[in-house]
Amino acid sequence: MRAAETGRVLRSHPSGILLAGQLAVILSWPFLDGSTTGRAFLGVIQLIVVLSAVAAVRLTPALTWVALLLGAPAMVFAVGEALSPGTDWVVLTSAVFHVPFYGFVSYALIRYLFNDDRVTSDEIMATGAAFTVVAWGFAYLYSGVQVVWPGSFGTHRDWYELLFLSFSTMSNTGLSDLVPSLGHARSVAMVEMVVGVFYIGLVIARIVGLASRPR
Repeated sequence: MRAAETGRVLRSHPSGILLAGQLAVILSWPFLDGSTTGRAFLGVIQLIVVLSAVAAVRLTPALTWVALLLGAPAMVFAVGEALSPGTDWVVLTSAVFHVPFYGFVSYALIRYLFNDDRVTSDEIMATGAAFTVVAWGFAYLYSGVQVVWPGSFGTHRDWYELLFLSFSTMSNTGLSDLVPSLGHARSVAMVEMVVGVFYIGLVIARIVGLASRPR
């Protein structure tokens, strides 16, 4: 009975699973990235993240088939990139599918957050998940920019470093020691700064306003 209850809770909180999966990738990457087996395991976790994202979209007013159409090849290239991170065409193709996929998932989650007039536990987790999804998408965009325009970030940067840059830029903390060197990379970084300001100004402000509103 307890297992069934746990399964019901997990099914009703896909945003929480999505957020937990992404945080698991962030925390486990430094331990596993040094070996092929570790990168393959990270690829599997990425698959879970993508599937959780699709499940989260199913609970939103967005189109599930769009998430599936983009998510299926994204899952394949997530594993491919984990096994062969230095192959340019794999990295670029992975970015081609991951960027629109995470863009659509973030749109679906934000639409989900704006589609209700009360704050639930899943919406709170969706707030965090949407932020990480946007940062994830920009990290893949940086990865693709680096392939098309080598030297965009000085020396070649791995995906985890670009993810750190994305989180720093998205949150406007400026903690990253990575600096976009070429114009194309700087343009993408500036766009992410604007997105981060809008996210905090609109999404976070709305959630706080709904949470503090008298019942």
